[in-house]
Amino acid sequence: MKAIVYRQHGLPISNPESLIDTTLPEPTPGERDLLVEVKAISVNPVDTKVRAGSPVKEPRVLGWDASGVVRAVGSAVTLFQPGDEVFYAGSITRPGSNSELHVVDERIVGRKPASLGHADAAAIPLTAITAWELLFDRVAVPEGGGQGRSLLIIGAAGGVGSMLTQLARRLTQLTVIGTASRPETVQWVQELGAHHVIDHSQPLKPQLEKIGIPEVDIVISLTHTDQHFAQIVEVLAPQGQLALIDDPATLDVVPLKRKSISLHWELMFTRSMFQTADMIRQHELLQRVAQLIDEGVLRTTTGEHFGSINAENLRRAHALIETNRARGKVVLEGF
Repeated sequence: MKAIVYRQHGLPISNPESLIDTTLPEPTPGERDLLVEVKAISVNPVDTKVRAGSPVKEPRVLGWDASGVVRAVGSAVTLFQPGDEVFYAGSITRPGSNSELHVVDERIVGRKPASLGHADAAAIPLTAITAWELLFDRVAVPEGGGQGRSLLIIGAAGGVGSMLTQLARRLTQLTVIGTASRPETVQWVQELGAHHVIDHSQPLKPQLEKIGIPEVDIVISLTHTDQHFAQIVEVLAPQGQLALIDDPATLDVVPLKRKSISLHWELMFTRSMFQTADMIRQHELLQRVAQLIDEGVLRTTTGEHFGSINAENLRRAHALIETNRARGKVVLEGF
């Protein structure tokens, strides 16, 4: 089967050897696995971080977001059958989805939204799971709840931010404030439903005061948390909540104590990595997200379509992700 791999970590994405086209043996599904014919993928910051920082002894296939068609199932599979159209974000401990065929545990897979093509569906799973777990599991806002409370999303125009903005606006009563720093990303966040948009490249507190919200109850920081940390502590209300997904080199959490601010970290791979007892929750939430998309409550967050799935186009996608200026998701479709 066709696949895209990296053989040496840390190469700049401008180097043609950073991602290469190759041919690999077809994988065999395990008991709880689906064998999926991959139709489309999307690219996430985790792809670039693993390529840059994870040494390999043999070529490694990256990629987690995928949409495709089930071609075979393992002996213990109960949720799907061959021919089903599915979407999912995979496991970081297994080979990735940048290949014609891919095996994935059925417990982290959902049925593809019927109203979307494969490319727009592939934009969704990883960011939807991350955003859902942040909002409903980590900071524990109940669906339909949050009345009188405010949420500040730092980096609202990115992949996770694009889905989190929608979930918070459509499924809760929170006042949603997103940050964006360019006219096109400000407009994007507004279209996704944020009540207010402020500029994270400028001091946050004066902007919040200007919109009449001098303190926020929840901050979800999706990028450059270390750069914004002092301001986050400043604008959080006493007994507020801070959640993050990025990887600050250091993070001194002592300043959180004075305000009794709780800290929450989210990694959507945790359930699959540790085979947790509630791993099937990711199947369930993807099913719910697909339903919400088909009902018109949520929309895809595709930002750009980079063409077919090959090493050259994937290098272009990685390069854009590494600028931290991507709007929504970058998708690729077909081998």
